[in-house]
Amino acid sequence: MSSNIIDKGYEPHEVEKRWYAHWEKEQLFAASDESDRPNYSIVIPPPNVTGVLHMGHALNNTMQDIMCRYRRLKGDNVLWMPGTDHAGIATQNVVEKKLAADGLDRHQVGREKFIEAVWAWRKEYGDAIINQLKRLGASCDWRRERFTMDEGLSLAVRKVFVQLYEEGLIYRGQYIINWCHRCHTALSDLEVEHEDIDGNLYHFKYPFADGSGHVIIATTRPETMLGDTAVAANPDDERYPDMGDRKLILPLIEREIPFIKDKYVDMSFGTGALKITPAHDPNDFDIGGRHDLPSIKVIDDDGVMTEEAGRFAGMDRFECRKAVVEAMQAQGLVEKIEPHAHSVGHCYRCKTIVEPNLSKQWFVKAKPLAEKAIEAVESGKTRIIPPTWKKTYYEWMYNIRDWCISRQIWWGHQIPAWTCDDCGQVMVRMEAPEACEACEGKALTRETDVLDTWFSSALWPFSTMGWPEKTPLLKTFYPTSVLVTGFDILFFWVARMMMMGIHFMKEIPFKDVYVHALVRDEHGKKMSKSKGNVIDPLNIIDKYGTDAFRFTLAAFAAQGRDVKMSEKRVEGYRNFVNKLWNATR
Repeated sequence: MSSNIIDKGYEPHEVEKRWYAHWEKEQLFAASDESDRPNYSIVIPPPNVTGVLHMGHALNNTMQDIMCRYRRLKGDNVLWMPGTDHAGIATQNVVEKKLAADGLDRHQVGREKFIEAVWAWRKEYGDAIINQLKRLGASCDWRRERFTMDEGLSLAVRKVFVQLYEEGLIYRGQYIINWCHRCHTALSDLEVEHEDIDGNLYHFKYPFADGSGHVIIATTRPETMLGDTAVAANPDDERYPDMGDRKLILPLIEREIPFIKDKYVDMSFGTGALKITPAHDPNDFDIGGRHDLPSIKVIDDDGVMTEEAGRFAGMDRFECRKAVVEAMQAQGLVEKIEPHAHSVGHCYRCKTIVEPNLSKQWFVKAKPLAEKAIEAVESGKTRIIPPTWKKTYYEWMYNIRDWCISRQIWWGHQIPAWTCDDCGQVMVRMEAPEACEACEGKALTRETDVLDTWFSSALWPFSTMGWPEKTPLLKTFYPTSVLVTGFDILFFWVARMMMMGIHFMKEIPFKDVYVHALVRDEHGKKMSKSKGNVIDPLNIIDKYGTDAFRFTLAAFAAQGRDVKMSEKRVEGYRNFVNKLWNATR
Protein backbone atom coordinates (compact mmCIF):
# COMPACT_ATOMS: atom_id res chain seq x y z
CA MET A 1 0.00 0.00 0.00
CA SER A 2 1.49 3.37 -0.98
CA SER A 3 1.72 5.97 1.73
CA ASN A 4 -0.26 8.56 -0.21
CA ILE A 5 -3.49 6.57 0.27
CA ILE A 6 -3.45 7.24 4.03
CA ASP A 7 -3.60 10.76 5.47
CA LYS A 8 -0.42 12.04 7.11
CA GLY A 9 -2.17 12.75 10.42
CA TYR A 10 -4.59 10.45 12.21
CA GLU A 11 -8.11 11.91 12.34
CA PRO A 12 -9.92 9.67 14.83
CA HIS A 13 -13.52 10.78 14.57
CA GLU A 14 -14.46 9.36 11.19
CA VAL A 15 -12.51 6.18 11.89
CA GLU A 16 -14.10 5.65 15.32
CA LYS A 17 -17.61 6.28 14.02
CA ARG A 18 -17.19 3.93 11.06
CA TRP A 19 -15.65 1.07 13.01
CA TYR A 20 -18.10 1.25 15.91
CA ALA A 21 -21.01 1.07 13.44
CA HIS A 22 -19.34 -1.98 11.87
CA TRP A 23 -18.87 -3.71 15.24
CA GLU A 24 -22.53 -3.16 16.12
CA LYS A 25 -23.80 -4.28 12.69
CA GLU A 26 -21.78 -7.50 12.84
CA GLN A 27 -22.84 -8.07 16.49
CA LEU A 28 -19.23 -8.56 17.51
CA PHE A 29 -20.09 -7.78 21.15
CA ALA A 30 -22.85 -10.42 21.32
CA ALA A 31 -22.75 -13.13 23.97
CA SER A 32 -24.26 -16.58 23.45
CA ASP A 33 -26.89 -17.79 25.91
CA GLU A 34 -25.21 -21.19 25.87
CA SER A 35 -21.68 -22.00 24.75
CA ASP A 36 -18.93 -24.62 25.02
CA ARG A 37 -16.37 -21.82 25.41
CA PRO A 38 -15.31 -20.44 28.81
CA ASN A 39 -17.91 -17.94 30.03
CA TYR A 40 -17.01 -14.48 31.30
CA SER A 41 -19.51 -11.86 32.46
CA ILE A 42 -19.64 -8.33 33.84
CA VAL A 43 -22.73 -6.29 34.69
CA ILE A 44 -22.33 -2.58 34.06
CA PRO A 45 -22.88 -0.30 37.07
CA PRO A 46 -26.08 1.17 35.59
CA PRO A 47 -25.67 4.92 35.09
CA ASN A 48 -28.60 7.16 36.01
CA VAL A 49 -30.95 7.68 33.11
CA THR A 50 -30.60 11.42 33.81
CA GLY A 51 -26.82 11.25 33.63
CA VAL A 52 -24.16 12.45 31.24
CA LEU A 53 -20.77 10.82 30.82
CA HIS A 54 -18.32 12.03 33.47
CA MET A 55 -14.76 11.06 34.34
CA GLY A 56 -15.87 8.37 36.80
CA HIS A 57 -17.97 6.69 34.09
CA ALA A 58 -15.10 7.01 31.63
CA LEU A 59 -12.55 5.28 33.88
CA ASN A 60 -15.01 2.64 35.12
CA ASN A 61 -16.21 1.65 31.66
CA THR A 62 -12.77 1.81 30.06
CA MET A 63 -11.52 -0.75 32.58
CA GLN A 64 -14.51 -3.03 31.98
CA ASP A 65 -14.02 -2.70 28.24
CA ILE A 66 -10.35 -3.71 28.49
CA MET A 67 -11.30 -6.83 30.45
CA CYS A 68 -14.11 -7.80 28.06
CA ARG A 69 -12.11 -7.24 24.86
CA TYR A 70 -9.16 -9.17 26.31
CA ARG A 71 -11.40 -12.12 27.16
CA ARG A 72 -12.95 -12.09 23.68
CA LEU A 73 -9.46 -12.19 22.20
CA LYS A 74 -8.81 -15.27 24.34
CA GLY A 75 -11.89 -16.90 22.78
CA ASP A 76 -14.22 -16.66 25.80
CA ASN A 77 -17.98 -16.27 25.57
CA VAL A 78 -18.24 -12.73 26.99
CA LEU A 79 -21.35 -10.99 28.30
CA TRP A 80 -21.03 -7.34 29.21
CA MET A 81 -24.56 -6.58 30.38
CA PRO A 82 -25.61 -2.93 29.77
CA GLY A 83 -28.44 -0.88 31.19
CA THR A 84 -29.54 2.23 33.04
CA ASP A 85 -31.05 3.05 36.43
CA HIS A 86 -34.35 4.91 36.75
CA ALA A 87 -32.79 7.17 39.43
CA GLY A 88 -35.96 7.91 41.39
CA ILE A 89 -35.27 11.23 43.08
CA ALA A 90 -32.98 12.60 40.35
CA THR A 91 -35.39 11.83 37.50
CA GLN A 92 -38.41 13.11 39.42
CA ASN A 93 -36.55 16.38 40.07
CA VAL A 94 -35.77 16.78 36.36
CA VAL A 95 -39.39 16.30 35.31
CA GLU A 96 -40.70 18.50 38.15
CA LYS A 97 -38.44 21.32 36.94
CA LYS A 98 -39.81 20.81 33.43
CA LEU A 99 -43.37 21.09 34.77
CA ALA A 100 -42.44 24.15 36.84
CA ALA A 101 -41.27 25.90 33.67
CA ASP A 102 -44.86 25.51 32.43
CA GLY A 103 -46.26 26.82 35.73
CA LEU A 104 -47.33 23.38 36.97
CA ASP A 105 -46.39 20.96 39.73
CA ARG A 106 -46.89 17.20 40.03
CA HIS A 107 -49.82 17.52 42.43
CA GLN A 108 -51.72 19.60 39.87
CA VAL A 109 -51.27 17.03 37.09
CA GLY A 110 -51.80 14.01 39.38
CA ARG A 111 -49.79 10.83 39.84
CA GLU A 112 -50.90 9.04 36.66
CA LYS A 113 -50.22 11.98 34.33
CA PHE A 114 -46.93 12.71 36.10
CA ILE A 115 -45.70 9.15 35.55
CA GLU A 116 -46.72 9.47 31.89
CA ALA A 117 -44.63 12.65 31.68
CA VAL A 118 -41.61 10.85 33.17
CA TRP A 119 -41.90 8.00 30.67
CA ALA A 120 -42.18 10.56 27.85
CA TRP A 121 -39.02 12.25 29.14
CA ARG A 122 -37.32 8.85 29.34
CA LYS A 123 -38.25 8.11 25.71
CA GLU A 124 -36.88 11.44 24.51
CA TYR A 125 -33.71 11.75 26.61
CA GLY A 126 -33.13 8.35 28.21
CA ASP A 127 -30.65 7.09 25.60
CA ALA A 128 -28.24 10.01 26.01
CA ILE A 129 -25.91 8.26 28.46
CA ILE A 130 -25.98 5.02 26.40
CA ASN A 131 -24.98 6.90 23.24
CA GLN A 132 -22.16 8.57 25.16
CA LEU A 133 -20.91 5.18 26.37
CA LYS A 134 -20.85 4.06 22.74
CA ARG A 135 -18.75 7.12 21.90
CA LEU A 136 -16.36 5.93 24.60
CA GLY A 137 -16.08 2.64 22.69
CA ALA A 138 -17.85 0.47 25.28
CA SER A 139 -18.32 -3.02 23.80
CA CYS A 140 -21.50 -3.99 25.68
CA ASP A 141 -23.98 -6.48 24.25
CA TRP A 142 -26.42 -3.69 23.44
CA ARG A 143 -29.12 -6.14 22.29
CA ARG A 144 -29.62 -6.98 25.96
CA GLU A 145 -29.90 -3.44 27.35
CA ARG A 146 -32.03 -3.33 30.50
CA PHE A 147 -33.70 -0.57 32.51
CA THR A 148 -34.53 -0.84 36.22
CA MET A 149 -38.16 0.04 35.48
CA ASP A 150 -38.68 -2.29 32.53
CA GLU A 151 -41.33 -5.01 32.77
CA GLY A 152 -39.00 -7.89 33.61
CA LEU A 153 -37.13 -6.04 36.34
CA SER A 154 -40.40 -4.74 37.81
CA LEU A 155 -41.59 -8.34 38.18
CA ALA A 156 -38.32 -9.28 39.92
CA VAL A 157 -38.64 -6.33 42.31
CA ARG A 158 -42.19 -7.29 43.30
CA LYS A 159 -41.22 -10.92 43.86
CA VAL A 160 -38.26 -9.96 46.05
CA PHE A 161 -40.36 -7.53 48.11
CA VAL A 162 -43.18 -10.03 48.66
CA GLN A 163 -40.81 -12.88 49.56
CA LEU A 164 -38.78 -10.77 52.01
CA TYR A 165 -42.03 -9.56 53.61
CA GLU A 166 -43.34 -13.11 53.97
CA GLU A 167 -40.00 -14.16 55.48
CA GLY A 168 -40.27 -11.36 58.06
CA LEU A 169 -37.28 -9.52 56.59
CA ILE A 170 -39.34 -6.53 55.44
CA TYR A 171 -41.52 -4.69 57.94
CA ARG A 172 -43.30 -1.39 58.32
CA GLY A 173 -42.84 0.64 61.47
CA GLN A 174 -42.03 3.86 63.25
CA TYR A 175 -38.33 4.59 63.09
CA ILE A 176 -35.93 7.49 62.85
CA ILE A 177 -35.14 8.21 59.21
CA ASN A 178 -33.25 10.94 57.39
CA TRP A 179 -35.82 13.35 55.98
CA CYS A 180 -35.20 15.84 53.18
CA HIS A 181 -37.64 18.75 53.42
CA ARG A 182 -36.86 19.84 49.85
CA CYS A 183 -37.32 16.46 48.14
CA HIS A 184 -40.04 15.51 50.64
CA THR A 185 -38.81 11.98 51.06
CA ALA A 186 -36.93 9.66 53.38
CA LEU A 187 -33.28 8.98 52.55
CA SER A 188 -31.15 6.00 53.52
CA ASP A 189 -28.03 6.63 55.62
CA LEU A 190 -25.98 6.25 52.44
CA GLU A 191 -27.91 8.98 50.63
CA VAL A 192 -26.82 11.51 53.24
CA GLU A 193 -23.57 13.36 52.60
CA HIS A 194 -21.90 14.67 55.73
CA GLU A 195 -20.12 17.99 55.57
CA ASP A 196 -18.26 19.82 58.31
CA ILE A 197 -19.85 23.18 59.07
CA ASP A 198 -19.10 25.87 61.61
CA GLY A 199 -21.85 25.93 64.21
CA ASN A 200 -22.22 26.42 67.94
CA LEU A 201 -22.40 24.23 71.01
CA TYR A 202 -25.12 25.61 73.28
CA HIS A 203 -24.88 24.84 77.02
CA PHE A 204 -28.35 25.07 78.60
CA LYS A 205 -29.48 24.77 82.22
CA TYR A 206 -32.32 22.30 82.92
CA PRO A 207 -33.72 22.96 86.47
CA PHE A 208 -34.58 20.14 88.85
CA ALA A 209 -38.31 19.92 89.57
CA ASP A 210 -37.71 20.26 93.33
CA GLY A 211 -35.88 23.58 92.82
CA SER A 212 -32.58 22.20 94.14
CA GLY A 213 -30.41 23.30 91.25
CA HIS A 214 -29.93 22.35 87.61
CA VAL A 215 -28.14 20.10 85.14
CA ILE A 216 -26.26 21.55 82.17
CA ILE A 217 -26.72 19.87 78.79
CA ALA A 218 -24.90 20.70 75.55
CA THR A 219 -26.54 20.66 72.10
CA THR A 220 -25.88 21.80 68.55
CA ARG A 221 -29.63 21.78 67.71
CA PRO A 222 -31.48 23.93 70.30
CA GLU A 223 -34.78 23.70 68.41
CA THR A 224 -35.01 19.95 69.16
CA MET A 225 -35.01 20.53 72.94
CA LEU A 226 -38.72 21.28 72.67
CA GLY A 227 -39.21 17.55 72.03
CA ASP A 228 -36.95 16.31 74.85
CA THR A 229 -38.43 13.53 76.97
CA ALA A 230 -35.45 12.84 79.29
CA VAL A 231 -31.90 13.76 80.21
CA ALA A 232 -29.40 10.90 80.48
CA ALA A 233 -25.99 10.29 82.02
CA ASN A 234 -23.67 7.30 81.93
CA PRO A 235 -24.18 5.08 85.02
CA ASP A 236 -20.40 5.16 85.56
CA ASP A 237 -20.29 8.96 85.63
CA GLU A 238 -19.43 9.95 89.21
CA ARG A 239 -20.67 13.50 88.61
CA TYR A 240 -24.27 12.25 88.69
CA PRO A 241 -24.66 9.81 91.63
CA ASP A 242 -28.16 8.84 92.80
CA MET A 243 -29.93 10.75 90.05
CA GLY A 244 -32.12 7.84 88.94
CA ASP A 245 -35.39 9.06 90.52
CA ARG A 246 -34.99 12.80 90.06
CA LYS A 247 -37.13 14.89 87.73
CA LEU A 248 -36.22 17.92 85.64
CA ILE A 249 -38.33 20.69 84.19
CA LEU A 250 -37.93 21.09 80.42
CA PRO A 251 -37.42 24.85 79.94
CA LEU A 252 -39.79 26.83 77.67
CA ILE A 253 -42.25 23.88 77.56
CA GLU A 254 -42.43 23.42 81.36
CA ARG A 255 -42.85 19.65 81.00
CA GLU A 256 -41.52 17.34 83.72
CA ILE A 257 -38.96 14.85 82.35
CA PRO A 258 -36.92 12.09 84.05
CA PHE A 259 -33.18 11.92 84.63
CA ILE A 260 -32.08 8.45 83.42
CA LYS A 261 -28.88 6.39 83.23
CA ASP A 262 -27.70 4.78 79.99
CA LYS A 263 -24.37 3.26 78.93
CA TYR A 264 -24.55 4.97 75.50
CA VAL A 265 -23.83 8.43 76.94
CA ASP A 266 -20.30 9.66 76.25
CA MET A 267 -18.90 10.99 79.54
CA SER A 268 -16.24 13.03 77.72
CA PHE A 269 -18.67 15.10 75.60
CA GLY A 270 -19.97 18.36 77.02
CA THR A 271 -21.02 17.94 80.62
CA GLY A 272 -21.76 14.23 80.36
CA ALA A 273 -25.50 14.98 80.56
CA LEU A 274 -27.31 14.23 77.30
CA LYS A 275 -30.71 15.60 76.30
CA ILE A 276 -32.86 12.80 74.85
CA THR A 277 -35.12 13.59 71.89
CA PRO A 278 -36.37 10.21 70.60
CA ALA A 279 -38.30 11.68 67.65
CA HIS A 280 -35.33 13.59 66.22
CA ASP A 281 -32.15 11.57 66.77
CA PRO A 282 -31.46 7.91 65.92
CA ASN A 283 -29.38 7.25 69.03
CA ASP A 284 -31.94 8.99 71.24
CA PHE A 285 -34.61 6.85 69.57
CA ASP A 286 -32.73 3.70 70.65
CA ILE A 287 -32.33 5.07 74.20
CA GLY A 288 -36.01 5.99 74.26
CA GLY A 289 -36.90 2.41 73.32
CA ARG A 290 -34.80 1.01 76.15
CA HIS A 291 -36.40 3.32 78.73
CA ASP A 292 -40.00 3.45 77.41
CA LEU A 293 -39.79 7.18 76.72
CA PRO A 294 -42.44 8.93 74.60
CA SER A 295 -41.42 10.29 71.19
CA ILE A 296 -42.60 13.85 70.63
CA LYS A 297 -42.26 15.20 67.09
CA VAL A 298 -41.65 18.94 67.09
CA ILE A 299 -40.46 19.41 63.46
CA ASP A 300 -42.84 18.46 60.66
CA ASP A 301 -42.13 17.20 57.13
CA ASP A 302 -41.80 20.78 55.81
CA GLY A 303 -39.16 21.76 58.37
CA VAL A 304 -41.73 23.74 60.35
CA MET A 305 -42.28 23.49 64.11
CA THR A 306 -45.40 21.53 65.12
CA GLU A 307 -48.03 22.32 67.76
CA GLU A 308 -45.96 20.27 70.21
CA ALA A 309 -43.38 23.08 70.05
CA GLY A 310 -45.70 25.36 72.03
CA ARG A 311 -45.28 29.07 71.34
CA PHE A 312 -42.69 28.26 68.64
CA ALA A 313 -45.23 26.37 66.48
CA GLY A 314 -45.29 27.47 62.85
CA MET A 315 -41.67 28.69 62.81
CA ASP A 316 -39.07 27.43 60.35
CA ARG A 317 -36.67 25.07 62.17
CA PHE A 318 -33.68 27.42 61.86
CA GLU A 319 -35.75 30.48 62.76
CA CYS A 320 -36.87 28.50 65.82
CA ARG A 321 -33.26 27.73 66.75
CA LYS A 322 -32.55 31.42 67.05
CA ALA A 323 -35.79 32.08 68.95
CA VAL A 324 -35.15 29.24 71.43
CA VAL A 325 -31.67 30.56 72.22
CA GLU A 326 -33.04 34.07 72.77
CA ALA A 327 -35.82 32.72 75.03
CA MET A 328 -33.33 30.68 77.08
CA GLN A 329 -31.09 33.73 77.43
CA ALA A 330 -34.05 35.81 78.61
CA GLN A 331 -34.68 33.25 81.39
CA GLY A 332 -31.00 33.11 82.37
CA LEU A 333 -30.73 29.47 81.35
CA VAL A 334 -27.77 29.75 78.94
CA GLU A 335 -24.51 28.74 80.61
CA LYS A 336 -22.39 29.50 77.54
CA ILE A 337 -22.28 29.33 73.73
CA GLU A 338 -19.05 28.24 72.08
CA PRO A 339 -18.04 27.83 68.41
CA HIS A 340 -18.20 24.19 67.36
CA ALA A 341 -17.35 22.68 63.97
CA HIS A 342 -19.33 19.51 63.43
CA SER A 343 -20.51 17.14 60.71
CA VAL A 344 -24.01 17.79 59.36
CA GLY A 345 -25.94 15.56 56.97
CA HIS A 346 -27.07 16.94 53.61
CA CYS A 347 -29.32 15.42 50.95
CA TYR A 348 -27.10 13.89 48.27
CA ARG A 349 -29.36 15.33 45.55
CA CYS A 350 -30.40 18.85 46.56
CA LYS A 351 -27.84 19.52 49.36
CA THR A 352 -30.57 20.53 51.86
CA ILE A 353 -29.67 19.84 55.50
CA VAL A 354 -31.56 16.67 56.38
CA GLU A 355 -33.51 16.24 59.57
CA PRO A 356 -33.56 12.99 61.55
CA ASN A 357 -37.30 12.47 61.92
CA LEU A 358 -39.62 9.88 63.38
CA SER A 359 -41.65 8.43 60.56
CA LYS A 360 -43.61 5.35 59.51
CA GLN A 361 -41.57 3.68 56.79
CA TRP A 362 -40.79 0.31 55.21
CA PHE A 363 -37.51 -1.34 56.24
CA VAL A 364 -35.37 -4.35 55.37
CA LYS A 365 -33.87 -6.21 58.34
CA ALA A 366 -30.30 -6.00 57.11
CA LYS A 367 -28.33 -7.93 59.74
CA PRO A 368 -29.54 -11.44 58.78
CA LEU A 369 -28.77 -10.70 55.12
CA ALA A 370 -25.40 -9.14 55.92
CA GLU A 371 -24.10 -12.20 57.80
CA LYS A 372 -23.73 -14.36 54.68
CA ALA A 373 -22.39 -11.43 52.66
CA ILE A 374 -19.66 -10.98 55.28
CA GLU A 375 -18.86 -14.70 55.25
CA ALA A 376 -18.55 -14.69 51.45
CA VAL A 377 -15.71 -12.15 51.61
CA GLU A 378 -14.08 -13.65 54.72
CA SER A 379 -13.97 -17.10 53.12
CA GLY A 380 -12.63 -15.77 49.81
CA LYS A 381 -15.67 -16.75 47.72
CA THR A 382 -15.73 -13.11 46.66
CA ARG A 383 -12.44 -11.22 46.53
CA ILE A 384 -12.25 -7.46 47.00
CA ILE A 385 -9.32 -6.01 45.02
CA PRO A 386 -7.28 -4.25 46.29
CA PRO A 387 -7.80 -6.01 49.66
CA THR A 388 -7.38 -2.75 51.61
CA TRP A 389 -11.08 -2.11 50.91
CA LYS A 390 -12.12 -5.24 52.81
CA LYS A 391 -11.70 -3.43 56.13
CA THR A 392 -14.11 -0.71 55.02
CA TYR A 393 -16.58 -3.32 53.80
CA TYR A 394 -16.48 -5.22 57.11
CA GLU A 395 -16.77 -2.05 59.18
CA TRP A 396 -19.99 -1.09 57.49
CA MET A 397 -21.46 -4.59 57.31
CA TYR A 398 -20.80 -5.46 60.95
CA ASN A 399 -22.48 -2.21 62.05
CA ILE A 400 -25.30 -2.27 59.54
CA ARG A 401 -28.65 -0.72 60.48
CA ASP A 402 -32.02 -1.68 59.08
CA TRP A 403 -32.39 -0.28 55.57
CA CYS A 404 -35.17 2.26 55.02
CA ILE A 405 -36.48 1.36 51.55
CA SER A 406 -39.58 3.57 51.18
CA ARG A 407 -39.47 6.90 49.38
CA GLN A 408 -42.22 9.53 49.33
CA ILE A 409 -41.97 10.21 45.61
CA TRP A 410 -43.94 9.00 42.59
CA TRP A 411 -41.29 7.82 40.13
CA GLY A 412 -40.13 4.32 40.97
CA HIS A 413 -41.39 0.87 41.88
CA GLN A 414 -44.60 1.45 43.82
CA ILE A 415 -44.63 -0.73 46.94
CA PRO A 416 -46.98 -3.71 46.36
CA ALA A 417 -48.97 -3.31 49.57
CA TRP A 418 -52.68 -2.59 50.04
CA THR A 419 -54.55 -1.49 53.18
CA CYS A 420 -58.20 -2.27 53.82
CA ASP A 421 -60.09 0.98 54.42
CA ASP A 422 -62.59 -0.83 56.66
CA CYS A 423 -60.42 -2.86 59.07
CA GLY A 424 -56.86 -1.63 58.44
CA GLN A 425 -55.50 -5.03 57.33
CA VAL A 426 -52.26 -4.69 55.31
CA MET A 427 -51.78 -7.10 52.39
CA VAL A 428 -48.53 -7.49 50.45
CA ARG A 429 -49.13 -9.20 47.09
CA MET A 430 -47.63 -9.62 43.64
CA GLU A 431 -50.93 -8.31 42.19
CA ALA A 432 -53.74 -6.19 43.60
CA PRO A 433 -56.10 -8.24 45.82
CA GLU A 434 -59.80 -8.11 44.99
CA ALA A 435 -60.96 -8.02 48.60
CA CYS A 436 -59.60 -7.81 52.14
CA GLU A 437 -58.38 -11.17 53.43
CA ALA A 438 -59.60 -10.31 56.94
CA CYS A 439 -63.06 -8.72 56.51
CA GLU A 440 -63.69 -9.23 52.78
CA GLY A 441 -64.14 -5.49 52.33
CA LYS A 442 -63.68 -4.18 48.80
CA ALA A 443 -62.34 -0.72 49.65
CA LEU A 444 -58.56 -1.12 49.38
CA THR A 445 -55.92 1.64 49.19
CA ARG A 446 -52.53 0.98 47.67
CA GLU A 447 -49.34 2.17 49.37
CA THR A 448 -48.30 5.44 47.68
CA ASP A 449 -44.58 5.19 48.51
CA VAL A 450 -42.07 3.82 46.02
CA LEU A 451 -38.94 1.78 46.69
CA ASP A 452 -35.47 3.19 47.13
CA THR A 453 -33.69 3.14 43.75
CA TRP A 454 -30.94 0.98 45.25
CA PHE A 455 -33.49 -1.75 46.02
CA SER A 456 -33.99 -2.58 42.35
CA SER A 457 -30.31 -2.14 41.45
CA ALA A 458 -29.39 -4.57 44.27
CA LEU A 459 -30.96 -7.28 42.08
CA TRP A 460 -29.07 -6.22 38.94
CA PRO A 461 -26.72 -9.24 38.47
CA PHE A 462 -29.63 -11.70 38.30
CA SER A 463 -32.72 -9.65 37.43
CA THR A 464 -31.08 -8.45 34.18
CA MET A 465 -30.57 -12.10 33.15
CA GLY A 466 -34.25 -12.98 33.38
CA TRP A 467 -34.79 -14.00 37.02
CA PRO A 468 -37.23 -15.11 38.44
CA GLU A 469 -37.34 -17.28 35.31
CA LYS A 470 -34.59 -19.90 35.12
CA THR A 471 -33.22 -18.64 31.82
CA PRO A 472 -30.27 -20.13 29.90
CA LEU A 473 -28.56 -16.72 30.21
CA LEU A 474 -28.78 -16.88 34.00
CA LYS A 475 -27.48 -20.45 34.05
CA THR A 476 -24.55 -19.53 31.78
CA PHE A 477 -23.41 -16.23 33.26
CA TYR A 478 -24.40 -16.17 36.98
CA PRO A 479 -22.42 -15.69 39.14
CA THR A 480 -20.68 -12.98 37.16
CA SER A 481 -16.90 -12.96 36.88
CA VAL A 482 -15.99 -9.50 38.12
CA LEU A 483 -17.60 -6.26 39.19
CA VAL A 484 -15.72 -3.03 38.46
CA THR A 485 -16.72 -0.13 40.67
CA GLY A 486 -15.62 2.99 42.47
CA PHE A 487 -15.23 2.81 46.26
CA ASP A 488 -18.01 5.37 46.69
CA ILE A 489 -20.73 2.79 45.95
CA LEU A 490 -19.14 -0.11 47.82
CA PHE A 491 -22.04 0.08 50.31
CA PHE A 492 -24.72 1.74 48.21
CA TRP A 493 -24.61 -1.03 45.65
CA VAL A 494 -21.95 -3.73 46.04
CA ALA A 495 -22.88 -4.81 49.59
CA ARG A 496 -26.57 -4.82 48.74
CA MET A 497 -26.00 -6.93 45.62
CA MET A 498 -24.05 -9.36 47.81
CA MET A 499 -26.92 -9.60 50.30
CA MET A 500 -29.66 -10.01 47.69
CA GLY A 501 -27.68 -12.29 45.37
CA ILE A 502 -26.75 -14.74 48.10
CA HIS A 503 -30.28 -14.74 49.55
CA PHE A 504 -32.18 -15.29 46.31
CA MET A 505 -29.68 -17.13 44.10
CA LYS A 506 -27.99 -19.04 46.97
CA GLU A 507 -24.72 -18.02 45.38
CA ILE A 508 -22.44 -14.97 45.32
CA PRO A 509 -23.24 -12.44 42.54
CA PHE A 510 -19.58 -11.98 41.50
CA LYS A 511 -16.27 -13.67 42.13
CA ASP A 512 -14.15 -10.52 42.17
CA VAL A 513 -14.87 -6.89 43.04
CA TYR A 514 -12.29 -4.57 41.49
CA VAL A 515 -12.36 -1.18 43.24
CA HIS A 516 -10.75 1.52 41.14
CA ALA A 517 -9.52 4.94 42.17
CA LEU A 518 -10.97 8.39 41.59
CA VAL A 519 -10.15 10.59 38.62
CA ARG A 520 -8.85 13.89 39.98
CA ASP A 521 -7.51 17.02 38.35
CA GLU A 522 -3.82 17.42 37.47
CA HIS A 523 -3.10 18.72 40.99
CA GLY A 524 -4.75 15.72 42.66
CA LYS A 525 -7.85 17.66 43.73
CA LYS A 526 -11.36 16.23 43.45
CA MET A 527 -13.21 17.61 40.45
CA SER A 528 -16.22 19.78 41.22
CA LYS A 529 -18.24 22.39 39.37
CA SER A 530 -17.78 24.85 42.22
CA LYS A 531 -13.99 24.58 41.89
CA GLY A 532 -14.21 24.95 38.11
CA ASN A 533 -11.82 22.03 37.57
CA VAL A 534 -14.19 19.55 35.93
CA ILE A 535 -12.88 17.98 32.73
CA ASP A 536 -15.66 16.89 30.35
CA PRO A 537 -14.84 13.50 28.75
CA LEU A 538 -16.91 14.32 25.67
CA ASN A 539 -14.91 17.50 25.06
CA ILE A 540 -11.67 15.52 25.41
CA ILE A 541 -12.93 12.87 22.97
CA ASP A 542 -13.94 15.60 20.49
CA LYS A 543 -10.51 17.17 20.74
CA TYR A 544 -8.15 14.20 20.91
CA GLY A 545 -10.12 11.07 20.01
CA THR A 546 -11.35 8.16 22.09
CA ASP A 547 -8.20 6.03 21.86
CA ALA A 548 -5.92 8.72 23.25
CA PHE A 549 -8.36 9.45 26.06
CA ARG A 550 -8.83 5.80 27.04
CA PHE A 551 -5.10 5.12 26.82
CA THR A 552 -4.47 7.98 29.26
CA LEU A 553 -7.01 6.64 31.77
CA ALA A 554 -5.68 3.09 31.52
CA ALA A 555 -2.01 4.12 31.76
CA PHE A 556 -2.56 6.02 35.01
CA ALA A 557 -5.10 3.69 36.65
CA ALA A 558 -2.59 1.85 38.82
CA GLN A 559 -4.06 0.22 41.94
CA GLY A 560 -3.92 2.24 45.10
CA ARG A 561 -3.55 5.69 43.60
CA ASP A 562 -5.92 8.20 42.06
CA VAL A 563 -5.72 9.19 38.41
CA LYS A 564 -4.44 12.74 37.91
CA MET A 565 -6.00 13.84 34.66
CA SER A 566 -4.88 16.74 32.50
CA GLU A 567 -5.31 17.63 28.85
CA LYS A 568 -1.53 17.65 28.42
CA ARG A 569 -1.39 13.94 29.23
CA VAL A 570 -4.15 13.16 26.75
CA GLU A 571 -2.36 15.28 24.15
CA GLY A 572 0.80 13.22 24.74
CA TYR A 573 -1.03 9.96 24.12
CA ARG A 574 -2.73 11.48 21.05
CA ASN A 575 0.77 12.01 19.69
CA PHE A 576 1.60 8.39 20.52
CA VAL A 577 -1.50 7.19 18.62
CA ASN A 578 -0.38 9.35 15.71
CA LYS A 579 3.04 7.64 15.75
CA LEU A 580 1.33 4.27 15.48
CA TRP A 581 -0.63 5.66 12.53
CA ASN A 582 2.53 6.86 10.82
CA ALA A 583 4.26 3.54 11.46
CA THR A 584 1.36 1.90 9.64
CA ARG A 585 1.75 4.35 6.74
